[in-house]
Amino acid sequence: MRWRLSLVRLSWLVVLVVAISVPGAVAQDGPDIFVTPIPNSQFSAVVNVERSVVLRNGSVVEFKTIRDIGRDSRGRIHNEARTQVPASSTDTPVIVSIHLYDPQTRISTMMNPVEKTFWTKTVNHPPSTVPPAIRFASPVGEGLPQNEFAKEEDLGIHDMEGVQVRGVRQTQIIPAESSGTGKEIVIADEHWYSEDLRINLMIKHSDPRSEIVTVRVAQVTRTEPDPALFEVPQGYKSRSGGRETKQ
Repeated sequence: MRWRLSLVRLSWLVVLVVAISVPGAVAQDGPDIFVTPIPNSQFSAVVNVERSVVLRNGSVVEFKTIRDIGRDSRGRIHNEARTQVPASSTDTPVIVSIHLYDPQTRISTMMNPVEKTFWTKTVNHPPSTVPPAIRFASPVGEGLPQNEFAKEEDLGIHDMEGVQVRGVRQTQIIPAESSGTGKEIVIADEHWYSEDLRINLMIKHSDPRSEIVTVRVAQVTRTEPDPALFEVPQGYKSRSGGRETKQ
């Protein structure tokens, strides 16, 4: 059976940039969960992100964040972005933006909860109903060229959060003479995809030169989410077209 995985960073419609909350750190994107806008497969869940960042001096700093995602029976999606906090922190990460999308109207909405503003855009081409940058991978691994520097492994079928998922690990080896470090570098990516939910339930990225990131979907509930999650709250001002009007 052929199945689909997301292997690239996402477009502005689905990537919610998360800022690293330490002095001198730069906000960056990375592996993320794309919530596909499909009907009749409602759920709500929590996304946990753990990130270890390698600084220029070789030291490692660790961050975490957590956020809510959801999809209703109409296929509307709710996807938050929150700040990252140090791994040892007990603070709750702050919501910096919320993305809503309605596949029936093709209206994409971005909200700024801090400023209580929102802006909308009608999407000409609806997002895919599978994670973007569709790749087809067979159990044998047809995605990456099979050679001494790149391979793709089938990790089999497992259960996560009561949902069946199938995993693939992609490994790329950078020889010592090309790595810039004098050492062989192994870059690995794992994607654990649920055909039922049509999303990845876990993504892992490991590059010892820069960062190690694990993005995991947890607390999956298959009941209809609160309809208010898919609407702009009262009191928000529209910034569409450069003019502000109250919602």
